[in-house]
This record gives sequence, structure tokens and C-alpha cells, in this order.
Amino acid sequence: MLHINNAVLGTLTRSRTALALIAATLLVGGSVSEASAKSRHHRHHSHHAHAHKAKSSNWLDANASTGPSGGRSFAGRASFYGNESGSKTASGQRFNQNAMTAAHRSLPFGTKLRVTHRGQSVVVTINDRGPFIKGRVLDLSTGAARAIGLTGAGVGHVTAELM
Repeated sequence: MLHINNAVLGTLTRSRTALALIAATLLVGGSVSEASAKSRHHRHHSHHAHAHKAKSSNWLDANASTGPSGGRSFAGRASFYGNESGSKTASGQRFNQNAMTAAHRSLPFGTKLRVTHRGQSVVVTINDRGPFIKGRVLDLSTGAARAIGLTGAGVGHVTAELM
């Protein structure tokens, strides 16, 4: 009987150790997890879009600030994606990483935005949902991000104006 209790206790200790190791790995690898989440978003965009839609009906992210033009512009952090070329976007179009497109959580598909980063601007069309990483307001295609010099940093502050 004593031998069985020690075996159960040893298994429990190993389980807790494994769980602690996994938790530490996730904590330390936050940036890797963030990139993985961004990549997974586009393969499973419809699930996330429906989950987020229930939380927010406002077209501006809580982390974005509105501009002086009466709510027709907003600013915040943007990122980009491009490794999902060929897969379908939330609008049903095929994703083209070189097209001037972007993902937004709730703006209607087909909405055109002038996106500016460090003085460079590009006009993009909303055709996907995202970004699903807290603190970001837009997810640009690689082509759009390259046009405004955002690909080097990966994430940057942008202003977006409805066209």
C-alpha cells in the first residue's frame, strides 16, 4: 500500500513539474507565441471573427484613438502578414500578400483606408478580419506594409483615414 502511494505522489510531482515547464516556456516565448497566433488567425479566421464580433460592435478598437476629422480616421499599432498567400480571407477572396489589402476587426469588407506610417501612405482595401493580438488596429498585407516601410519593424504606429 505504501509503495502505491509513493508512485502516485511521484507521478503527481512530475505532472506539476511538466506543467510548470510548459508555463515557463510560454512566458519566455511570448513573441514566438504572438507570431504563431497571428499565423493561426488566418487559417481559422472565421472562428475568431465570430468570437470577437460578439465582444465589440464598435468599428474602432479600444486601443485606437480617433482623429480630428470627426471619427473618419483612427490611429494605433499595425502589423502585417503574408505567409498565408492563396488561402481564403474572411471576405471569401484569395489572400494575395502583394495586394494592397488589410484586415480590421469590424470595418465592412471593401472599405478603403489611407494608411500612413512615418510620412508614407498607401490606400488599402479591407478584405479580412483581424488583427487578433491585443493593442493592434490593423493587419496589413506584406505589399501594403512594404509600401509604407513597416516591414522592417514588423509593428508600428499608423494613422488610417476612411476614403
